[in-house]
Amino acid sequence: MKMNRLKKYVMVLAAAIGLSTAISGVAVAATAGENAAVSQLEVRFGDNGSAFTMKLEDNDTAAAIKKHVGTADWRLPIYHYNDYDNWEKMQYYDISRRYDIPSDDAKTVTSEKAGEVYYSHPNRIILFYEDAEVTGEYTKIGEIEATDDFKKAVKDNPVLRGWGNKIVQIKSAK
Repeated sequence: MKMNRLKKYVMVLAAAIGLSTAISGVAVAATAGENAAVSQLEVRFGDNGSAFTMKLEDNDTAAAIKKHVGTADWRLPIYHYNDYDNWEKMQYYDISRRYDIPSDDAKTVTSEKAGEVYYSHPNRIILFYEDAEVTGEYTKIGEIEATDDFKKAVKDNPVLRGWGNKIVQIKSAK
């Protein structure tokens, strides 16, 4: 009799452990799905611009940017927006040097598509809003769908009154 009770106890215990493991697996899968959704950032051109989603690449540079933006939204200046080579195809935004961003996987890039976003050492984000052939040492960090609305938002980003520059806002996607 005691043997049968012991067998039942072991069977119930094994079933409980199995059920617990299965539930944990579902929770881990759900968390992984949430993390996959977090591999995006929200980008706005100007203070009141429409939000665009930047899908991030799977590399250390994009991960560092996502981590830093996750601690504090970025409001980056565009000091030069119409006085450098290829300004009609790209914009660049300076990131504070207080953020340590690796760029170990930088490659020579010679052709870019509208919507591609790159990191350039030291601490600069390069956004192409038109197709271009610009040579540089870049790490691709993401991509924004190159719709007409996106291109218009970048081009029509207003100059801040009293500042003489434009801004871009980057924050974690909801």
